[in-house]
Amino acid sequence: EVVGAMVSLVDQALKRPGFGLPRGLAADSVTVADPATGTGTFVLGVLRHLAARVREDEGEGAVPAAVESALKRLVAFELQLGPFAVAQLRLLAEVLALTGELPKVAPRMYVTDTLSNPHDDGGSFPGFTAAIGQQRKAANRVKREQPITVVIGNPPYKDKAKGLGGWVEGASRKKGEYAPLDDWQPLPAWHLGAHAKHLRNLYVYFWRWASRKVFEDLPGQAPGGGSGIVAYITVAGFLSGPGFERMRQDLRQRCHEIWVIDCSPEGHQPEVATRLFQGVQQPVCIVVAARWPHALSDGLAKVRWQALPKGHRSAKFEALASLRLDGPGWLDCGAGSRDPFMPASVGAWAEFPRLEDLFEYGGSGVQPMRVWVIAPDTESLQLRWQALMDAPADRKQSLFHPTLRAGVPADRHIDSALRRPLPGHAGSLTPIAQETGSCLPPVRYAARSFDRQWIIPDVRVITQPNGMLWESLSAEQVYVTALHDRHPGAGPALTLAPSPPDKHHFKGSFGGKVFPLWLDAAATQSNLRSPFLHALSERLGRPVAADEFLAYLAGVAGHPGFVHRFDSDLATPGLRVPVTASAELFDEAFRLGRHVVWLHTFGERCVDPGAGRDPGPPRLPAGRRPQVPKGGAIPTTPEGTPDTLAYDADKQRLMVGSGYIEPVPHAVWNYQVGGKQVLVQWFNSRRRERDKPQIGDRRRPSPLGDIQPDHWLAEYTTELLNVLNVLGLLVDLEPQAAELLERICSGPLISESTLRTQGVFFPAGHMPATASAQQTLDGFESEPAT
Repeated sequence: EVVGAMVSLVDQALKRPGFGLPRGLAADSVTVADPATGTGTFVLGVLRHLAARVREDEGEGAVPAAVESALKRLVAFELQLGPFAVAQLRLLAEVLALTGELPKVAPRMYVTDTLSNPHDDGGSFPGFTAAIGQQRKAANRVKREQPITVVIGNPPYKDKAKGLGGWVEGASRKKGEYAPLDDWQPLPAWHLGAHAKHLRNLYVYFWRWASRKVFEDLPGQAPGGGSGIVAYITVAGFLSGPGFERMRQDLRQRCHEIWVIDCSPEGHQPEVATRLFQGVQQPVCIVVAARWPHALSDGLAKVRWQALPKGHRSAKFEALASLRLDGPGWLDCGAGSRDPFMPASVGAWAEFPRLEDLFEYGGSGVQPMRVWVIAPDTESLQLRWQALMDAPADRKQSLFHPTLRAGVPADRHIDSALRRPLPGHAGSLTPIAQETGSCLPPVRYAARSFDRQWIIPDVRVITQPNGMLWESLSAEQVYVTALHDRHPGAGPALTLAPSPPDKHHFKGSFGGKVFPLWLDAAATQSNLRSPFLHALSERLGRPVAADEFLAYLAGVAGHPGFVHRFDSDLATPGLRVPVTASAELFDEAFRLGRHVVWLHTFGERCVDPGAGRDPGPPRLPAGRRPQVPKGGAIPTTPEGTPDTLAYDADKQRLMVGSGYIEPVPHAVWNYQVGGKQVLVQWFNSRRRERDKPQIGDRRRPSPLGDIQPDHWLAEYTTELLNVLNVLGLLVDLEPQAAELLERICSGPLISESTLRTQGVFFPAGHMPATASAQQTLDGFESEPAT
């Protein structure tokens, strides 16, 4: 279904005025290549589509000649011999079925590495390898000299593929030699160097190969090079990720039209039944990029976007089959050269200020880079530390689990020499290899939304601590976390925590940004931009404190109603905040928001007994309060340790192994953040088998992480009841929050353009001083990293 739709879209594009080819893929001037053909599905799809069109337009008798002609214009590359052999057999069988005889010429299929240097044939291939050598040389002639009109396919995906991109990446080049991927590296002035690592993915290398081959007028190519179509289905990270800005810029500058089809509107790790490819958890997209045979007129391509319907894959297949490039449903994307390949913000949403513009600083959360330093109980951390101290010298490094670069320990490792401890946590700076002392007392850590755990606050074991988050920690601090480069998914648009949050705090993946309320431990320096607070105060007619606006923010966006109302707007990454100009509505929102902050922080912030916000973990009213009834105790023996979490909707009962808790409303059981069930994710960190499935060839975590209680702890039950009460109270607030949001959006608002004209926001491209402070505070090393 996917291949058929993509082939049809390419055929439609070739028939558009830009190319002016009424026969589309059947035109004699069109050469089609699949650079990672696998078992040949795309080549077969092109051949079948072409035969069907010829049969319809010219009759059955014209099909054999058209197929024979098309074989000369179909090119397929494949690295692995097994799939290549299958592809050959499938193609020959298809030709036999369509024409009644085998082809008169061999199909143009080659065993080769598409990403290798087209100018290097690799020397001689002796003996039985001679045939492979001939294939490689023939493939390189195609890569060097053959103009390709259409590149179509599903290139392989492999994250962290540095060194696997061959000549395209410049993996083995000499100093000063050109590599095509260089053209997509973010410019230094853009301050995106930290995101450039995401270009090191196999699918990006294939995008770069295809764009160069089709869109660029390369030396030595036959006339016709420099125009055509690239149609790929790949993971969708490049559509909006900051590391891909130059890639998007290059495609916009070289193409005339680009169509983007969002095939995963449900986001990351959706239900299997909704996925086009059942085994692919990442969001995927189809992109058709076209450059006409004449010069660009306006300098930048027009980018259009459309999403397939949410739900079962059958509905997506049906929508793909009926999709037309000139049909309805397409939305225009931003016109800026580096803008996301996502719909441009329009209407009221476009005039809401951006969340990051309201704060002085927004950065990454804490990234330990090793899971053993975090646990849901403190004793496990102390035992893990002692196991590391007692380990033989030749095992300490592997147990420590350092980051590896080219197989060599980098960043934090057991010999790291550091200048100072983590702010607020004085401790030894002796390299771990020489350390014999005891573990620092673990401290609270915001591991995930509504999942409070513990961390060893030792700078020697946390690779990227983000010193600002620890420097500003106090009993007044509140950290806001939110995704900034993708749709936030079902649930609240942001969450809050009183402890330093993990990099993946919001939903457990894809990072996000952290916005502290205060920039200092004394809680005197607000992270809210003072010009913004001043402008808001003038408009409302009374002073607005930083903590008041943070509470307003929680009341407006800290509930699922925000995401539900702005679901289509959030398809373009980046949160925007409707800021009311009504003092009455602002006061109502910040009062509601204080309750939200109190709940998100488990009663540690915004305490006010007079308003029903007592100190300590919040509780639902008696009669609705989740409890462990008699006979429902969760076993605390090793053999009874729960490994399953289930829900009985009829009894409103949460089944924890052989124990249970009730009453638990369905809305609490299904409460999500980022599209992930909070309770399921919370339980997975405390169940008997906590190992996560290994994905690809990633390294296994340190065995230290296997040191955990051999039974369910009583404190787990207490904390689970805390979470259930908090979620239940948040669910109670949802109708009020959604109704208030509607009144705010319908009332007078303070627009982004108004604030910008008042000089409230930073000029474009300006980096605030506090944004660089994280680098200063994280400069713990006394010498460069290994």
